[in-house]
Amino acid sequence: MNAAATSLRLVLGDQLNGRHSWFRARDAGVVFVMMEVRQETDYVLHHAQKIIAIFAAMRDFAARLRSAGHRVHYLTIDDPANLQSLPDNLDRLLAHYNAGSFAWQAPDEYRLDRQLADYAAGLSIPSAMADTEHFYTARDDAARLFEGRTSWLMEHFYRQMRLRHKVLVSDTGKPLGGQWNFDHDNREAWKGMPWEPSDLRPSHDHSALWATIEASGAQSFGAPNADDLRWPLNRDEALEQLEHFVEQALPHFGRYQDAMSFKAWRLFHSLLSFAMNVKLMAPAEVVDRAVQALADEAAPLAAVEGFVRQILGWREYVRGVYWHRMPGYDQLNTFNHQAPLPHWFWSGDTRMRCLATAIGQSLEHAHAHHINRLMVIGNFSLLGGLSPQAVHGWYLGVYIDAFEWVELPNTLGMSQFADGGLLATKPYVSSAAYIDRMSDYCKGCHYDKKARVGDRACPYNALYWDFFDRNRARLAGNQRLGMVYQQLKRMDGPALDAVREQATLTRTRVNEL
Repeated sequence: MNAAATSLRLVLGDQLNGRHSWFRARDAGVVFVMMEVRQETDYVLHHAQKIIAIFAAMRDFAARLRSAGHRVHYLTIDDPANLQSLPDNLDRLLAHYNAGSFAWQAPDEYRLDRQLADYAAGLSIPSAMADTEHFYTARDDAARLFEGRTSWLMEHFYRQMRLRHKVLVSDTGKPLGGQWNFDHDNREAWKGMPWEPSDLRPSHDHSALWATIEASGAQSFGAPNADDLRWPLNRDEALEQLEHFVEQALPHFGRYQDAMSFKAWRLFHSLLSFAMNVKLMAPAEVVDRAVQALADEAAPLAAVEGFVRQILGWREYVRGVYWHRMPGYDQLNTFNHQAPLPHWFWSGDTRMRCLATAIGQSLEHAHAHHINRLMVIGNFSLLGGLSPQAVHGWYLGVYIDAFEWVELPNTLGMSQFADGGLLATKPYVSSAAYIDRMSDYCKGCHYDKKARVGDRACPYNALYWDFFDRNRARLAGNQRLGMVYQQLKRMDGPALDAVREQATLTRTRVNEL
């Protein structure tokens, strides 16, 4: 029988921070508990690579803790003693070790935060929640910054973060380069350049782990690629990936961060979000490394600022939105969209080349960069009237870096405008023109990017104008949409009637597109 423990400490699968203060000293009385449970594989349908990568990283983390002299109790998905839920396993383990206290790190998802808080409240032994020691901000920092404001503009938050943490600012508090945001310089299309950085991420064979996951009965979708999984397992691999990005891709990241191509799914993106979101590395060290590249003249200011904005700005900002608006944010549906996801969300089998590519890349790699997520898949979802809750579930499951605190505001707020404009100042939608400008998707597509009506008309075109027509009462007063409604006014009459008819037909036949 194992020796009694003074404390049982729970480490979740997205809390793999080896530099946490919990691990600075060895204590024979502390048992760290980690568990692979069906509760977490089953609450939403996940991409196979997401399950594999998280479990593999957890196992690597547990092995490193043991090597450092810590006591670890690890429950694998196929352990006969695994009761497949956090509370049931904790009940058994607290009794098994006769633990004198229980501790856990603050979960990043509301459902787990409530579950563990309620569980701890029912214990007869002392319990306490520790900070994850990962983020720049506390959960309520954004809410305090925006107190009394009706609109939460990310730019305001971002500038405050830059000043607070002295990132890309002079000693007098002025932004380097004379401006806070270089987004205007970061919108170039990738016009057939003959290369993208080599994928130097290590290859892992997780075939045995995948067989165990399948045998457990956990359901999934997407390509497992279990014998050649390229996602980092530990901090060393994550830091190596960061170096590759800084050296090879960061110099070009700014110019092409919004570009899309069927020839290159990675382009100049870092692919570091999974490593950061399971806490293999801290956002501050990623930002610091990018800023150092600027100081070393290894990357231009526009590229570094654009990258820093995504982490120091957007990532922390959406976390603040999430914790301020939960519970209930996940149920918002300002346009009352109810349509189910088309079948091709699960296969990529559609004649729309942009969606076939973006969804196909997502299913193959468990990843797609932010413009594919926002302006291709999310764009169609909003224009097509798909249920934002269904879209949220798909995004949460398909992307390897998707945890609800970061995915939900991005999906319901930024992408689907389901919160009515709390997060985004306008709906992020477009016709085929934007997709054609930023990608090579329209070339060779079954549909005509310029046509609004007809059998071969690009579905985005009629859906776009019909969306704004149907939502005039809600959106016509938005100053950022003035030009849209001026154009729509000029379409009134037979032309708009034809667009309405085409959009209705498109939504009716969405599974056949």
